[in-house]
Amino acid sequence: MAISLSNISLTFTPPNRFPFPSQNHSSPHKLTSVNRRTTIRRVLSKTKTSRSLPSTSIITNLENKTEQQLDNEQSLTLTSKTQTLADCWRSIQGEDDWIGLLDPLDPILRSELIRYGEMAQACYDAFDFDPFSKYCGSCRFTRQNFFQGLLMADHGYNVTRYLFATSNINLPNFFKKSRWPKVWSKNANWIGYVAVSNDELSERLGRRDITIAWRGTVTRLEWIADLMDFLRPINSDNIPCPDPTVKVESGFLDLYTDKDESCRFCKYSAREQILTEVKRLTELYPDEELSITITGHSLGSALAILSAYDVAETGLNVMGDSRGIPVSVFSFSGPRVGNVRFKERIEQLGVKVLRVVNVHDVVPKSPGFFLNESVPSQVMKFAEGLPWSYSHVGVELALDHKNSPFLKPTGDLSCAHNLEAHLHLLDGYHGKGQRFVLATGRDIALVNKACDFLKDHYLVPPHWRQDHNKGMVRSEDGRWVQPERSKLDDHPEIPHHHLRQLGLAFDNSTQ
Repeated sequence: MAISLSNISLTFTPPNRFPFPSQNHSSPHKLTSVNRRTTIRRVLSKTKTSRSLPSTSIITNLENKTEQQLDNEQSLTLTSKTQTLADCWRSIQGEDDWIGLLDPLDPILRSELIRYGEMAQACYDAFDFDPFSKYCGSCRFTRQNFFQGLLMADHGYNVTRYLFATSNINLPNFFKKSRWPKVWSKNANWIGYVAVSNDELSERLGRRDITIAWRGTVTRLEWIADLMDFLRPINSDNIPCPDPTVKVESGFLDLYTDKDESCRFCKYSAREQILTEVKRLTELYPDEELSITITGHSLGSALAILSAYDVAETGLNVMGDSRGIPVSVFSFSGPRVGNVRFKERIEQLGVKVLRVVNVHDVVPKSPGFFLNESVPSQVMKFAEGLPWSYSHVGVELALDHKNSPFLKPTGDLSCAHNLEAHLHLLDGYHGKGQRFVLATGRDIALVNKACDFLKDHYLVPPHWRQDHNKGMVRSEDGRWVQPERSKLDDHPEIPHHHLRQLGLAFDNSTQ
Protein backbone atom coordinates (compact mmCIF):
# COMPACT_ATOMS: atom_id res chain seq x y z
CA MET A 1 0.00 0.00 0.00
CA ALA A 2 1.29 3.47 -0.88
CA ILE A 3 2.08 5.75 1.99
CA SER A 4 1.27 9.47 2.01
CA LEU A 5 2.72 11.83 4.59
CA SER A 6 0.68 14.80 3.43
CA ASN A 7 -1.41 14.69 6.61
CA ILE A 8 1.31 13.72 9.06
CA SER A 9 2.48 16.50 11.36
CA LEU A 10 5.69 16.35 13.31
CA THR A 11 5.55 18.02 16.67
CA PHE A 12 8.79 19.51 17.87
CA THR A 13 10.20 22.45 19.74
CA PRO A 14 13.16 24.22 18.12
CA PRO A 15 16.63 24.12 19.74
CA ASN A 16 18.13 26.99 21.72
CA ARG A 17 20.66 27.82 19.08
CA PHE A 18 18.26 27.94 16.15
CA PRO A 19 15.12 29.81 17.20
CA PHE A 20 11.92 30.00 15.24
CA PRO A 21 10.35 33.42 14.57
CA SER A 22 7.53 34.44 16.85
CA GLN A 23 4.06 34.75 15.37
CA ASN A 24 3.41 37.83 17.49
CA HIS A 25 4.72 40.87 15.64
CA SER A 26 3.10 43.49 17.82
CA SER A 27 6.41 44.10 19.55
CA PRO A 28 9.19 42.96 17.19
CA HIS A 29 12.01 44.08 19.47
CA LYS A 30 10.82 42.07 22.47
CA LEU A 31 12.24 38.59 22.94
CA THR A 32 9.59 36.03 23.84
CA SER A 33 11.04 33.72 26.46
CA VAL A 34 8.20 31.20 26.63
CA ASN A 35 9.09 27.69 25.50
CA ARG A 36 6.53 26.30 23.12
CA ARG A 37 5.94 23.32 20.91
CA THR A 38 5.60 24.06 17.24
CA THR A 39 3.83 21.87 14.70
CA ILE A 40 5.28 21.87 11.20
CA ARG A 41 3.62 20.05 8.33
CA ARG A 42 6.04 17.86 6.44
CA VAL A 43 5.60 18.14 2.69
CA LEU A 44 7.22 15.29 0.82
CA SER A 45 5.19 14.82 -2.34
CA LYS A 46 1.71 14.91 -3.78
CA THR A 47 -1.17 14.54 -1.34
CA LYS A 48 -2.86 11.81 -3.34
CA THR A 49 -1.56 8.26 -3.47
CA SER A 50 -1.61 6.41 -6.73
CA ARG A 51 -0.54 2.96 -7.84
CA SER A 52 0.30 4.39 -11.25
CA LEU A 53 3.15 6.53 -9.97
CA PRO A 54 6.64 5.72 -11.28
CA SER A 55 8.83 3.53 -9.13
CA THR A 56 11.20 6.45 -8.67
CA SER A 57 8.59 8.57 -6.88
CA ILE A 58 9.18 9.52 -3.29
CA ILE A 59 5.87 7.95 -2.24
CA THR A 60 6.93 4.55 -3.57
CA ASN A 61 10.34 4.92 -1.99
CA LEU A 62 8.73 5.59 1.36
CA GLU A 63 7.06 2.17 1.20
CA ASN A 64 10.47 0.72 1.99
CA LYS A 65 10.62 2.55 5.29
CA THR A 66 9.65 0.58 8.35
CA GLU A 67 6.90 1.77 10.65
CA GLN A 68 9.53 2.17 13.35
CA GLN A 69 11.50 4.63 11.20
CA LEU A 70 8.41 6.72 10.55
CA ASP A 71 7.54 6.68 14.25
CA ASN A 72 11.04 7.91 15.07
CA GLU A 73 10.71 10.79 12.59
CA GLN A 74 7.31 11.79 13.94
CA SER A 75 8.53 11.79 17.54
CA LEU A 76 11.46 14.14 16.85
CA THR A 77 11.34 16.86 19.55
CA LEU A 78 13.69 19.77 20.26
CA THR A 79 13.57 22.64 22.77
CA SER A 80 14.23 26.35 22.33
CA LYS A 81 13.19 29.88 23.11
CA THR A 82 11.22 31.65 20.43
CA GLN A 83 12.88 34.60 18.72
CA THR A 84 11.79 37.13 16.12
CA LEU A 85 13.74 38.32 13.09
CA ALA A 86 14.02 41.75 14.67
CA ASP A 87 15.88 40.16 17.58
CA CYS A 88 18.51 38.38 15.50
CA TRP A 89 18.72 40.26 12.19
CA ARG A 90 22.40 41.07 12.57
CA SER A 91 23.25 37.37 12.84
CA ILE A 92 21.02 36.60 9.84
CA GLN A 93 22.86 39.32 7.88
CA GLY A 94 26.18 37.60 8.66
CA GLU A 95 27.58 39.51 11.65
CA ASP A 96 29.26 36.27 12.81
CA ASP A 97 29.74 34.79 9.33
CA TRP A 98 26.68 32.57 9.80
CA ILE A 99 28.54 30.31 12.25
CA GLY A 100 26.10 27.75 13.64
CA LEU A 101 23.29 28.78 11.29
CA LEU A 102 24.00 26.63 8.23
CA ASP A 103 24.15 23.06 9.55
CA PRO A 104 21.41 22.55 10.50
CA LEU A 105 19.95 25.42 8.51
CA ASP A 106 18.39 28.03 10.76
CA PRO A 107 14.69 28.46 9.82
CA ILE A 108 14.82 32.25 10.00
CA LEU A 109 17.88 32.31 7.75
CA ARG A 110 16.13 29.96 5.30
CA SER A 111 13.13 32.28 5.18
CA GLU A 112 15.32 35.32 4.55
CA LEU A 113 17.38 33.57 1.87
CA ILE A 114 14.20 32.61 0.02
CA ARG A 115 12.81 36.13 0.43
CA TYR A 116 15.90 37.79 -1.04
CA GLY A 117 16.10 35.08 -3.70
CA GLU A 118 12.57 35.98 -4.75
CA MET A 119 13.65 39.60 -5.08
CA ALA A 120 16.39 38.47 -7.46
CA GLN A 121 13.91 36.22 -9.29
CA ALA A 122 11.67 39.26 -9.73
CA CYS A 123 14.32 40.66 -12.09
CA TYR A 124 13.75 37.71 -14.42
CA ASP A 125 9.98 37.74 -14.12
CA ALA A 126 9.81 41.45 -14.90
CA PHE A 127 12.33 41.42 -17.76
CA ASP A 128 11.15 41.41 -21.37
CA PHE A 129 13.16 38.65 -23.09
CA ASP A 130 11.04 38.51 -26.24
CA PRO A 131 13.03 39.60 -29.32
CA PHE A 132 9.71 40.18 -31.13
CA SER A 133 8.73 42.83 -28.62
CA LYS A 134 9.74 46.41 -29.28
CA TYR A 135 10.31 46.64 -25.52
CA CYS A 136 12.76 43.73 -25.46
CA GLY A 137 15.52 44.39 -22.94
CA SER A 138 13.33 46.56 -20.70
CA CYS A 139 11.26 46.03 -17.56
CA ARG A 140 7.63 45.16 -18.22
CA PHE A 141 6.41 47.30 -15.34
CA THR A 142 6.87 50.86 -14.21
CA ARG A 143 8.87 51.45 -11.07
CA GLN A 144 5.76 52.42 -9.09
CA ASN A 145 3.93 49.20 -10.05
CA PHE A 146 6.86 46.80 -10.01
CA PHE A 147 5.92 44.49 -7.14
CA GLN A 148 2.19 44.83 -7.76
CA GLY A 149 2.68 43.78 -11.38
CA LEU A 150 4.48 40.65 -10.17
CA LEU A 151 1.80 39.90 -7.54
CA MET A 152 4.39 40.60 -4.84
CA ALA A 153 2.81 43.65 -3.23
CA ASP A 154 3.05 41.99 0.19
CA HIS A 155 6.85 41.91 -0.01
CA GLY A 156 6.90 45.28 1.72
CA TYR A 157 9.39 47.19 -0.46
CA ASN A 158 9.15 50.32 -2.56
CA VAL A 159 11.33 50.47 -5.68
CA THR A 160 13.22 53.76 -5.65
CA ARG A 161 15.36 53.39 -8.77
CA TYR A 162 15.73 51.19 -11.83
CA LEU A 163 19.21 50.15 -12.96
CA PHE A 164 20.35 50.15 -16.60
CA ALA A 165 23.54 49.20 -18.40
CA THR A 166 24.84 49.89 -21.88
CA SER A 167 24.57 46.90 -24.21
CA ASN A 168 27.67 47.96 -26.13
CA ILE A 169 29.72 45.67 -23.88
CA ASN A 170 30.81 42.31 -25.33
CA LEU A 171 28.35 40.14 -23.39
CA PRO A 172 25.89 39.17 -26.15
CA ASN A 173 24.28 36.37 -24.15
CA PHE A 174 23.44 38.71 -21.28
CA PHE A 175 21.91 41.59 -23.21
CA LYS A 176 18.68 41.22 -25.18
CA LYS A 177 17.66 43.31 -28.20
CA SER A 178 14.50 43.57 -30.23
CA ARG A 179 14.37 42.53 -33.88
CA TRP A 180 12.13 45.46 -34.73
CA PRO A 181 13.50 48.78 -36.03
CA LYS A 182 11.34 50.82 -33.63
CA VAL A 183 12.47 50.05 -30.08
CA TRP A 184 12.41 51.63 -26.63
CA SER A 185 16.23 51.98 -26.63
CA LYS A 186 18.97 50.86 -29.00
CA ASN A 187 21.75 50.82 -26.42
CA ALA A 188 20.29 50.09 -22.98
CA ASN A 189 19.20 47.02 -21.02
CA TRP A 190 17.37 46.97 -17.70
CA ILE A 191 19.52 45.10 -15.17
CA GLY A 192 17.86 45.48 -11.78
CA TYR A 193 16.52 47.84 -9.16
CA VAL A 194 17.05 49.50 -5.78
CA ALA A 195 14.27 49.19 -3.19
CA VAL A 196 13.73 50.19 0.43
CA SER A 197 11.51 48.50 3.01
CA ASN A 198 8.32 50.29 4.01
CA ASP A 199 7.46 51.18 7.61
CA GLU A 200 5.50 48.01 8.33
CA LEU A 201 8.18 45.66 7.04
CA SER A 202 10.96 47.71 8.67
CA GLU A 203 9.32 47.18 12.05
CA ARG A 204 9.26 43.43 11.50
CA LEU A 205 12.85 43.37 10.20
CA GLY A 206 14.15 45.46 13.10
CA ARG A 207 15.73 47.99 10.72
CA ARG A 208 15.18 49.87 7.45
CA ASP A 209 16.54 47.64 4.67
CA ILE A 210 17.99 49.01 1.43
CA THR A 211 18.03 46.19 -1.12
CA ILE A 212 19.79 46.12 -4.49
CA ALA A 213 18.74 43.30 -6.84
CA TRP A 214 20.71 42.50 -9.99
CA ARG A 215 19.44 40.61 -13.03
CA GLY A 216 21.45 37.63 -14.24
CA THR A 217 20.99 35.06 -16.99
CA VAL A 218 17.89 32.93 -16.63
CA THR A 219 18.61 29.93 -18.87
CA ARG A 220 21.50 30.38 -21.28
CA LEU A 221 24.95 29.63 -19.91
CA GLU A 222 26.86 30.81 -22.97
CA TRP A 223 27.66 34.09 -21.23
CA ILE A 224 30.44 32.24 -19.41
CA ALA A 225 32.25 31.93 -22.73
CA ASP A 226 31.81 35.67 -23.23
CA LEU A 227 34.00 36.41 -20.22
CA MET A 228 37.47 37.57 -21.02
CA ASP A 229 38.70 35.47 -18.10
CA PHE A 230 41.24 38.19 -17.52
CA LEU A 231 41.82 40.01 -14.23
CA ARG A 232 42.56 43.69 -14.11
CA PRO A 233 43.13 46.11 -11.19
CA ILE A 234 39.88 47.35 -9.76
CA ASN A 235 41.28 50.87 -9.32
CA SER A 236 41.90 51.10 -13.07
CA ASP A 237 38.24 52.15 -13.40
CA ASN A 238 38.43 54.90 -10.78
CA ILE A 239 37.07 52.65 -8.02
CA PRO A 240 39.01 53.68 -4.92
CA CYS A 241 41.31 50.95 -3.68
CA PRO A 242 44.63 51.42 -1.88
CA ASP A 243 46.00 48.12 -3.17
CA PRO A 244 46.75 47.91 -6.92
CA THR A 245 46.99 44.12 -6.68
CA VAL A 246 43.25 43.84 -5.97
CA LYS A 247 41.82 42.62 -9.28
CA VAL A 248 38.46 41.49 -10.69
CA GLU A 249 37.31 39.93 -13.94
CA SER A 250 37.51 42.46 -16.75
CA GLY A 251 34.03 41.86 -18.18
CA PHE A 252 32.37 42.41 -14.81
CA LEU A 253 34.20 45.72 -14.44
CA ASP A 254 33.10 46.85 -17.90
CA LEU A 255 29.47 46.02 -17.19
CA TYR A 256 29.63 47.87 -13.86
CA THR A 257 31.47 51.01 -14.97
CA ASP A 258 30.74 51.63 -18.67
CA LYS A 259 28.15 54.16 -19.84
CA ASP A 260 26.80 55.72 -23.01
CA GLU A 261 26.23 59.44 -22.61
CA SER A 262 24.14 59.57 -25.79
CA CYS A 263 21.48 57.32 -24.19
CA ARG A 264 19.09 58.73 -21.62
CA PHE A 265 18.90 55.32 -19.85
CA CYS A 266 22.62 54.61 -19.54
CA LYS A 267 24.12 58.08 -19.48
CA TYR A 268 25.22 57.08 -15.98
CA SER A 269 27.14 53.87 -15.37
CA ALA A 270 25.63 51.18 -13.19
CA ARG A 271 28.19 52.19 -10.58
CA GLU A 272 27.06 55.80 -10.60
CA GLN A 273 23.43 54.75 -10.36
CA ILE A 274 24.07 52.50 -7.37
CA LEU A 275 26.32 54.78 -5.35
CA THR A 276 24.23 57.92 -5.73
CA GLU A 277 21.01 56.11 -4.84
CA VAL A 278 22.52 54.47 -1.76
CA LYS A 279 23.89 57.87 -0.73
CA ARG A 280 20.46 59.45 -1.17
CA LEU A 281 18.64 56.77 0.83
CA THR A 282 21.08 56.77 3.74
CA GLU A 283 20.66 60.53 3.99
CA LEU A 284 16.87 60.10 3.81
CA TYR A 285 16.86 57.94 6.96
CA PRO A 286 19.68 59.43 9.08
CA ASP A 287 18.25 58.45 12.47
CA GLU A 288 17.17 54.89 11.69
CA GLU A 289 18.88 51.53 11.98
CA LEU A 290 19.81 50.60 8.40
CA SER A 291 21.09 47.62 6.47
CA ILE A 292 22.28 47.31 2.88
CA THR A 293 21.47 43.93 1.33
CA ILE A 294 22.53 43.09 -2.22
CA THR A 295 21.32 40.02 -4.06
CA GLY A 296 21.69 38.50 -7.50
CA HIS A 297 21.79 35.25 -9.43
CA SER A 298 24.37 34.08 -11.96
CA LEU A 299 26.09 37.10 -13.52
CA GLY A 300 23.91 39.24 -11.25
CA SER A 301 25.66 37.61 -8.30
CA ALA A 302 29.01 38.91 -9.57
CA LEU A 303 27.57 42.42 -9.84
CA ALA A 304 26.15 42.07 -6.32
CA ILE A 305 29.55 41.24 -4.87
CA LEU A 306 31.32 43.94 -6.89
CA SER A 307 28.81 46.64 -5.90
CA ALA A 308 28.90 45.58 -2.23
CA TYR A 309 32.67 45.97 -2.27
CA ASP A 310 32.31 49.39 -3.91
CA VAL A 311 29.75 50.62 -1.36
CA ALA A 312 32.08 49.65 1.49
CA GLU A 313 35.30 50.86 -0.15
CA THR A 314 33.68 54.21 -0.92
CA GLY A 315 32.52 54.48 2.69
CA LEU A 316 28.81 54.81 1.92
CA ASN A 317 28.04 52.40 4.75
CA VAL A 318 29.34 54.86 7.35
CA MET A 319 26.78 57.37 8.62
CA GLY A 320 27.54 60.98 9.50
CA ASP A 321 27.66 60.05 13.20
CA SER A 322 30.20 57.28 12.40
CA ARG A 323 27.67 54.47 12.78
CA GLY A 324 28.36 51.58 10.44
CA ILE A 325 25.67 50.11 8.19
CA PRO A 326 25.99 46.33 7.69
CA VAL A 327 26.57 45.41 4.04
CA SER A 328 25.54 41.84 3.14
CA VAL A 329 25.36 39.85 -0.08
CA PHE A 330 23.06 36.88 -0.64
CA SER A 331 24.46 35.36 -3.80
CA PHE A 332 22.84 32.58 -5.83
CA SER A 333 24.81 30.43 -8.25
CA GLY A 334 27.45 33.08 -8.79
CA PRO A 335 30.83 32.85 -10.52
CA ARG A 336 34.16 33.86 -9.02
CA VAL A 337 34.66 37.61 -9.24
CA GLY A 338 38.28 38.43 -8.44
CA ASN A 339 41.63 37.24 -7.18
CA VAL A 340 42.65 36.31 -3.66
CA ARG A 341 43.60 39.95 -2.95
CA PHE A 342 40.03 40.97 -3.78
CA LYS A 343 38.77 38.30 -1.36
CA GLU A 344 41.05 39.58 1.39
CA ARG A 345 40.13 43.21 0.78
CA ILE A 346 36.36 42.66 0.81
CA GLU A 347 36.73 40.76 4.09
CA GLN A 348 38.80 43.59 5.57
CA LEU A 349 36.01 46.01 4.69
CA GLY A 350 33.53 43.90 6.65
CA VAL A 351 31.28 42.95 3.73
CA LYS A 352 29.50 39.68 4.47
CA VAL A 353 28.83 37.30 1.57
CA LEU A 354 26.76 34.12 1.72
CA ARG A 355 26.92 32.14 -1.52
CA VAL A 356 24.13 29.62 -2.20
CA VAL A 357 25.26 27.08 -4.80
CA ASN A 358 24.15 23.80 -6.34
CA VAL A 359 27.12 21.42 -6.34
CA HIS A 360 26.20 20.27 -9.86
CA ASP A 361 26.15 23.80 -11.32
CA VAL A 362 29.09 24.74 -13.56
CA VAL A 363 28.82 28.52 -13.10
CA PRO A 364 30.27 28.70 -9.53
CA LYS A 365 33.25 26.73 -10.85
CA SER A 366 34.18 29.54 -13.22
CA PRO A 367 36.20 31.54 -14.06
CA GLY A 368 39.43 30.07 -12.71
CA PHE A 369 38.76 26.42 -13.50
CA PHE A 370 42.32 25.44 -12.65
CA LEU A 371 43.72 28.15 -10.38
CA ASN A 372 41.30 28.87 -7.57
CA GLU A 373 40.78 28.64 -3.80
CA SER A 374 40.62 24.82 -3.91
CA VAL A 375 44.27 24.30 -4.92
CA PRO A 376 47.03 24.16 -2.29
CA SER A 377 47.87 27.53 -0.77
CA GLN A 378 51.49 27.26 -1.88
CA VAL A 379 50.35 26.96 -5.50
CA MET A 380 47.97 29.90 -5.15
CA LYS A 381 50.68 32.04 -3.61
CA PHE A 382 52.94 31.27 -6.54
CA ALA A 383 50.14 31.94 -9.06
CA GLU A 384 48.41 34.91 -7.42
CA GLY A 385 49.97 37.37 -9.85
CA LEU A 386 48.65 35.53 -12.91
CA PRO A 387 45.67 37.13 -14.71
CA TRP A 388 43.55 33.95 -14.48
CA SER A 389 43.95 33.05 -10.80
CA TYR A 390 40.58 33.50 -9.00
CA SER A 391 39.17 32.99 -5.52
CA HIS A 392 35.62 32.80 -4.21
CA VAL A 393 34.67 35.17 -1.40
CA GLY A 394 32.55 34.70 1.69
CA VAL A 395 30.77 31.61 3.05
CA GLU A 396 29.31 28.85 0.90
CA LEU A 397 26.03 27.01 1.45
CA ALA A 398 26.22 23.98 -0.83
CA LEU A 399 23.00 22.28 -1.96
CA ASP A 400 22.50 19.15 -4.07
CA HIS A 401 19.53 18.85 -6.40
CA LYS A 402 19.88 15.05 -6.38
CA ASN A 403 18.56 15.09 -2.81
CA SER A 404 15.18 16.46 -3.89
CA PRO A 405 12.59 13.73 -4.59
CA PHE A 406 10.68 16.18 -6.77
CA LEU A 407 13.40 16.69 -9.41
CA LYS A 408 14.26 14.33 -12.24
CA PRO A 409 17.72 13.42 -13.52
CA THR A 410 18.70 15.62 -16.42
CA GLY A 411 21.70 16.47 -18.52
CA ASP A 412 20.49 20.04 -19.02
CA LEU A 413 23.06 22.22 -17.26
CA SER A 414 20.66 25.15 -17.13
CA CYS A 415 18.39 23.22 -14.75
CA ALA A 416 21.15 22.95 -12.16
CA HIS A 417 21.73 26.68 -12.58
CA ASN A 418 18.08 27.76 -12.36
CA LEU A 419 17.26 30.19 -9.52
CA GLU A 420 13.79 28.80 -8.77
CA ALA A 421 15.41 25.37 -8.39
CA HIS A 422 17.83 26.85 -5.85
CA LEU A 423 14.94 28.31 -3.85
CA HIS A 424 13.23 24.90 -3.94
CA LEU A 425 16.41 23.26 -2.63
CA LEU A 426 16.65 25.85 0.15
CA ASP A 427 13.11 25.05 1.24
CA GLY A 428 13.91 21.35 1.56
CA TYR A 429 17.45 21.58 2.98
CA HIS A 430 17.86 21.09 6.74
CA GLY A 431 21.52 20.16 7.04
CA LYS A 432 24.14 17.73 5.80
CA GLY A 433 22.79 14.20 5.80
CA GLN A 434 19.26 15.35 6.68
CA ARG A 435 16.20 14.23 4.71
CA PHE A 436 14.82 16.61 2.10
CA VAL A 437 11.58 17.97 3.57
CA LEU A 438 9.88 21.14 2.36
CA ALA A 439 9.82 23.44 5.37
CA THR A 440 7.34 26.01 4.08
CA GLY A 441 5.54 24.02 1.42
CA ARG A 442 6.76 26.38 -1.30
CA ASP A 443 4.97 25.61 -4.56
CA ILE A 444 7.06 23.11 -6.51
CA ALA A 445 5.47 24.28 -9.78
CA LEU A 446 7.71 27.36 -9.60
CA VAL A 447 10.69 25.14 -10.44
CA ASN A 448 9.39 24.62 -13.97
CA LYS A 449 8.70 28.30 -14.54
CA ALA A 450 11.68 28.58 -16.89
CA CYS A 451 13.09 25.05 -17.15
CA ASP A 452 12.15 21.35 -17.35
CA PHE A 453 13.25 19.93 -14.00
CA LEU A 454 10.21 18.49 -12.18
CA LYS A 455 9.30 14.83 -12.49
CA ASP A 456 6.59 14.32 -15.08
CA HIS A 457 4.02 12.83 -12.70
CA TYR A 458 3.56 16.26 -11.08
CA LEU A 459 1.92 17.37 -14.35
CA VAL A 460 3.63 20.75 -14.45
CA PRO A 461 4.56 21.77 -18.01
CA PRO A 462 8.12 23.00 -18.57
CA HIS A 463 8.80 26.68 -19.26
CA TRP A 464 5.20 27.48 -18.35
CA ARG A 465 5.60 31.17 -17.59
CA GLN A 466 4.75 33.31 -20.64
CA ASP A 467 2.80 36.40 -21.57
CA HIS A 468 -0.82 35.93 -22.57
CA ASN A 469 -1.02 35.89 -26.40
CA LYS A 470 2.64 36.90 -26.57
CA GLY A 471 1.60 40.30 -25.27
CA MET A 472 -0.73 40.98 -28.20
CA VAL A 473 -4.08 42.65 -27.51
CA ARG A 474 -7.12 43.37 -29.64
CA SER A 475 -7.56 47.02 -30.50
CA GLU A 476 -10.87 48.89 -30.74
CA ASP A 477 -11.07 48.23 -34.48
CA GLY A 478 -10.63 44.48 -33.92
CA ARG A 479 -6.98 44.22 -34.98
CA TRP A 480 -4.32 42.46 -32.93
CA VAL A 481 -1.44 44.76 -31.98
CA GLN A 482 1.37 45.15 -29.49
CA PRO A 483 0.08 47.67 -26.95
CA GLU A 484 2.01 50.74 -25.96
CA ARG A 485 3.44 50.62 -22.46
CA SER A 486 3.72 53.38 -19.93
CA LYS A 487 6.81 55.48 -20.46
CA LEU A 488 9.78 53.89 -18.74
CA ASP A 489 11.50 55.89 -16.06
CA ASP A 490 14.88 57.14 -17.09
CA HIS A 491 17.30 58.42 -14.50
CA PRO A 492 15.97 60.77 -11.86
CA GLU A 493 18.04 63.87 -11.38
CA ILE A 494 21.11 63.13 -9.28
CA PRO A 495 22.09 65.89 -6.86
CA HIS A 496 25.42 67.33 -7.96
CA HIS A 497 26.75 67.36 -4.42
CA HIS A 498 26.40 63.56 -4.35
CA LEU A 499 28.42 63.27 -7.53
CA ARG A 500 31.10 65.54 -6.12
CA GLN A 501 31.21 63.76 -2.78
CA LEU A 502 31.62 60.41 -4.53
CA GLY A 503 34.17 61.71 -7.03
CA LEU A 504 31.96 60.79 -9.98
CA ALA A 505 32.37 62.87 -13.16
CA PHE A 506 29.23 64.00 -14.94
CA ASP A 507 28.68 66.23 -17.93
CA ASN A 508 25.68 68.39 -17.06
CA SER A 509 25.02 69.11 -20.71
CA THR A 510 24.30 65.47 -21.51
CA GLN A 511 20.63 64.75 -22.04
